[in-house]
Amino acid sequence: MITGELRSKVDRIWETFWTGGITNPLEVIEQFTYLLFIKGLDDNETIKENEAVFLGIDFEGAFPKDKQHLRWSKFKNEEAGEMYRIFAEEVFPFIKNLHGDEASAYSKYMGDAIFKIPTPLMLSKIVTGIDNIDMAEGDTKGDLYEYLLSKVATAGTNGQFRTPRHIIDMIVKLMKPTPSDIIVDPAFGSGGFLVQSQEYLRENHNDLFLVSELKEHFNNMMFNGFDMDRTMLRIGAMNMMLHGVDNPNIEYKDSLSEANTDKEKYTLVLANPPFKGSLDYEAVSADLLKITKTKKTELLFLALFLRILKTGGRCASIVPDGVLFGSTGGHKSIREEIVEKHKLEAIISMPSGVFKPYAGVSTAIMIFTKTGTGGTDKVWFYDMKAEGYSLDDKRSEVEANDIPDIVSRFNNLEGETDRKRTEQSFFVPVEEIRENGYDLSINKYKEIEYEEVVYDEPKVILNKVKELEKNIAQGLDELERMIEV
Repeated sequence: MITGELRSKVDRIWETFWTGGITNPLEVIEQFTYLLFIKGLDDNETIKENEAVFLGIDFEGAFPKDKQHLRWSKFKNEEAGEMYRIFAEEVFPFIKNLHGDEASAYSKYMGDAIFKIPTPLMLSKIVTGIDNIDMAEGDTKGDLYEYLLSKVATAGTNGQFRTPRHIIDMIVKLMKPTPSDIIVDPAFGSGGFLVQSQEYLRENHNDLFLVSELKEHFNNMMFNGFDMDRTMLRIGAMNMMLHGVDNPNIEYKDSLSEANTDKEKYTLVLANPPFKGSLDYEAVSADLLKITKTKKTELLFLALFLRILKTGGRCASIVPDGVLFGSTGGHKSIREEIVEKHKLEAIISMPSGVFKPYAGVSTAIMIFTKTGTGGTDKVWFYDMKAEGYSLDDKRSEVEANDIPDIVSRFNNLEGETDRKRTEQSFFVPVEEIRENGYDLSINKYKEIEYEEVVYDEPKVILNKVKELEKNIAQGLDELERMIEV
């Protein structure tokens, strides 16, 4: 989350776009992203140049010797007219053709990118504004996307918002991607799950870059994402490239349609699919309707995950609470499918404010492994009550945070066996889940301890009230005497 001075700087840049005639929020985000990307390219280039000098090795960067004037640190110092000329005629065409491979995700979605900032003065103001934002601390760029996307009026309806970074980070730490995984997010958005996965791998499996096969896999086959919004695909492709993934498989695709023929292809699904209501049966893949006959997208995505995962593949998906206890045939059938034919491992209930200010819907994280032969013996439940931010629209940082506890306990489930139902986490045997019609809501199984409160007898309470009234009357009499004097 961005707050205070940084938020004010972003708002001023947004206002510059608005007053300059670019009023469509997604267009603002797109143009904003191009500039962030160009600045990021130069920042990364500077870091690598300094590392090469320190190590005494040759360095060949993204900017050839005859293109050095296209770097952010160079053109930002030009006067407005010349800056605009350089940007429109040279910098923008340069980034559109940066990847070289016309078949790459970056080239596909940057091919129809359009530079829309209309005047030199407007560009100059925006460049100056972005230059004053410190991108070095944490995931500032990711937080910027999250804040910018919160300004999209339709967010929450068509799903165009970013899952909070700390929630993505938690899910990735729970799932622990490995160097051999084939990861997919069928509701790709701006690429948050894939970006966080590559960061986890760099931090925990840095040796993968020493093995040519694993490095090749990392750059070309590991990361896969699908979305139906080309703007978001462009943002995601730039995001992945800035984070050092050369050629992710990012495609324009309706994941639920017949056009998506993926089957038993991936080893890890990380997703927060849209909960946008119903679809026409005709638009949905027949394979998915065989698993759960429904129009609900949140149920169809679960069916999709089961189809596209390889046997032994794992899934962590955010789902609305209705998925866990809904009483329709579609709701019950998908829960029964996952519990009986695969291995349901965990349900992590999240508080309703996690996705504010976009939406107040209550959600949970469902974690399971595709087996095709069952394997669910007991399911781990966790009742998340706090995640480091206030649960109102402001989403201010707070001290209370269950995320470290969730990650620690999930990675040591042996120690959870004897936990009571009155505690924040506990196991529920599959037999009990069956008896309850495959209801997976934590409130179905959580026990609440009630403390007995002992009250005085009515006569004692009445005497106390009379004594209070007597004291009040005496006080009023004394006050009256003081006034008369």
